[in-house]
Amino acid sequence: MTLADRLRARLVEPAEALLTGDLNGMAPMPTGGWRAAAVLIAVTERAEPGVLLTQRTGDLRTHAGQVAFPGGSIDPSDDGPVAAALREAAEEIALPDHAATVVATLDRYHTVTGFEVVPVLATIPADLPLVPAPLEVDAIFEVPLRVLLDPAQYRVGSRWHEGSERYYYETIFGERRIWGATAAMILNLARRLTWP
Repeated sequence: MTLADRLRARLVEPAEALLTGDLNGMAPMPTGGWRAAAVLIAVTERAEPGVLLTQRTGDLRTHAGQVAFPGGSIDPSDDGPVAAALREAAEEIALPDHAATVVATLDRYHTVTGFEVVPVLATIPADLPLVPAPLEVDAIFEVPLRVLLDPAQYRVGSRWHEGSERYYYETIFGERRIWGATAAMILNLARRLTWP
């Protein structure tokens, strides 16, 4: 059985409500509606599967220096969220789109910055020669899937955003802080995926 098959077999309906927005509640729909986006949750095919994450460059206009999944806005030329996630991963980390085996599209996540994000769960071969896009990505790293899916690894953090204190989940892996929408989408996956 392939890793993709194992992941598909272990996806279940969530036993509790999924996260969207932040811990303050549902993100309010922005004027003009949600902006469609997609991210790739790429799980590496190895004995101890890992998940690829990126560290964004520090001089980006939005989310500078943050840990994120490869992904971004869905362009009109994209054939849906899967195509957008694969295109963005090719642009950001040079992931060949034929290298990914799509497992499922997961539950939409609404960010406080106005995006409706579709996470695309996929498997990829381990140790691909990935290259960070110099203007967008400082580093590509991998975190063991079992570590990311362990709710005990997360704590609640807070920050001020547009005049109010916003609460979110965060975890630390080595020297990297995974928080906000990325952490919430991981925790949503943890509520859907039973993994040893």
